Amino acid sequence: MVDRRRMFRNFQDRPVPRELMDRIVSNATHAPSAGFSQGWEFLLLEGPEQTSAFWNASFPERSGDFRWQGIFKAPVVLVPLSHKQAYLDRYAESDKGWTDRDESRWPTPFWDVDTAFASMLVLLTVVDCGLGALFFGVTKKLAVTEAFGVPEGYDPIGAIAIGYPAPDEPSPSLKRGRRPPEEVVHRGRW
Repeated sequence: MVDRRRMFRNFQDRPVPRELMDRIVSNATHAPSAGFSQGWEFLLLEGPEQTSAFWNASFPERSGDFRWQGIFKAPVVLVPLSHKQAYLDRYAESDKGWTDRDESRWPTPFWDVDTAFASMLVLLTVVDCGLGALFFGVTKKLAVTEAFGVPEGYDPIGAIAIGYPAPDEPSPSLKRGRRPPEEVVHRGRW
């Protein structure tokens, strides 16, 4: 499954069955999280009315000049949101030993890391379901959270377009090639 995972930028105009989406989001909740904080939430947008509202908020300037128009046909957009306060609250509980909610105790924002873990489980489950997906950044976070009534403190780490893949032009970035393990793995020391 990992070898088949790739990003798709063109989708068929075909709905994804509910049972597949239920499986995808259920698997996402099995991601590891620091202290079992589970500080992630997901905004699931299905069908043209909901996904159009997402595109209008996140990408209002889309035009015929945009290279990958097929992304806008994705029948599902899943927005993973991290929730920092869930971690600060969890680690102030008696079994963790901190009594404060000092963010400086977190040199790495595990709320984002753990939400990214959950997002990867989404991407892998999508492959397992015979679908395609694209993880991409959300540059207009405030517009998206306001459009969908997301409470303050929940931060989109990106969005995932999901659907049945259509013939696709791979990203030119792929010409760089995948870095082999011997270039990126430092055994024993750097």
